Amino acid sequence: MPTTKPAPLVLINAVGLTSRLLPLAPRLKALADLGWSRPLREAVPAVTCTAQATLLTGKPPRDHGIVANGWYFRDTGEVRFWQQSNALIQAEPLYVTARRLAAERGRDFHVAQLFWWFNQGAAVDWSVTPKPYYGADGDKAFGISGTPEGFTERLETDLGPFPFRTFWGPTAGLPCTDWIARCAAKTLRDHRPDLTLVYLPHLDYDPQRFGVSGSDMPRLVRELDDACLPLLDAARSEGARVWVVSEYGHCDVSRPVALNRILRREGLLAVRPGPFGEILDTFGSRAFAVCDHQIAHIYVRDPADIPRVSELLAQEPGVDRLLVGEHRSEFGLDHARSGEVVALAEPDSWFAYPFWFDDTAAPDYARTVDIHRKPGYDPCELLLDPKIPFPKAKILARLIKKKLGFRTLFDVIPLDPSLVKGSHGLPAADPLDRPILIGEGVPPSLDLGSTDVADLLLNVLFNP
Repeated sequence: MPTTKPAPLVLINAVGLTSRLLPLAPRLKALADLGWSRPLREAVPAVTCTAQATLLTGKPPRDHGIVANGWYFRDTGEVRFWQQSNALIQAEPLYVTARRLAAERGRDFHVAQLFWWFNQGAAVDWSVTPKPYYGADGDKAFGISGTPEGFTERLETDLGPFPFRTFWGPTAGLPCTDWIARCAAKTLRDHRPDLTLVYLPHLDYDPQRFGVSGSDMPRLVRELDDACLPLLDAARSEGARVWVVSEYGHCDVSRPVALNRILRREGLLAVRPGPFGEILDTFGSRAFAVCDHQIAHIYVRDPADIPRVSELLAQEPGVDRLLVGEHRSEFGLDHARSGEVVALAEPDSWFAYPFWFDDTAAPDYARTVDIHRKPGYDPCELLLDPKIPFPKAKILARLIKKKLGFRTLFDVIPLDPSLVKGSHGLPAADPLDRPILIGEGVPPSLDLGSTDVADLLLNVLFNP
């Protein structure tokens, strides 16, 4: 006989929220007061794609394969960041497990996944993900994609166009989080999924631009808390439970480390000069680094070069540790997608991707927001180049030129990584700065890791 369905569950991914910041969010703090909250040991690297894959599967990177926000695809010789195919996750996500468990109990199970990564091709009923359109002439138009057919169109008819420019780039900020929260509220009221996964990125911007100490954290956390109001109201009216999770906390940094310039200086990294600047030549390089916040995967073509590469990078200020070969297992990074060497930064440092020595030879994409073309993560994309006297006027001129049909680059991003004041990726030294989990029911162990979240959610969904 079919069993009675438990109340729907909403999981808010409030990236950047920590136990230290929770008191600044009265609505989310009230959820914790009614239930419980726990700091989480981070997935490593503590970056978006790895953290989300770990939360969804309950597995470390060695099992789910998401070793960073991007990595070197050995079969094609390309570095790719921010891929969205769900097939890249090599372990079973909790919504697939939930659907199977529900079928065993004689009932169905419906899921909405809103702006979580690896959303394309995911086995969910409703999905929304950022997905621009790319023209044959190199043009790009902002847009969102999702399932089922017509779902995103209906959302934008009711809520207005998704404010894509506030999701990433120099204008990234509150409007996208506000839109996503209202999108989740509407999805919950209209469809009442059994599980709704919602990603709210508001706390991921200024703490990277200016560092935690340079950001107005009380205002930012209050804005996130206010944005949650329509979703919390919808959950209350639909009788849904609300849990909150985070991926990582941020830290202040003062030292960018350009690993690729070090490798190039020693003749290990090769570039291909061209009409649009120098390009990283992965085929001609003996070693190169794929940098992602405070971690870097160093891919070494010839195993005989690994000792040389390790000795070279170990001497560099800002490099804390190097994990080589089997030692990568300490953080579950012993996976074929990982570099032969994994570098961890000092707490006050982060790894910048530039491989050129002269800014006049920088690739043309370096001064633009171009998350898929850059062979590394670039937080400079959150900033406008301070060397441009009137950057907004320059952007307006570029927009006019684009609307008139001319090819143009929005080349307003700085090349100076020292402008970036915040980062993440390493385990936090203080539990108060770790990501957080807020839940209900019987409090779990005080010692929780990101790998524990999937099982906790499945338990509350099927053994309330």
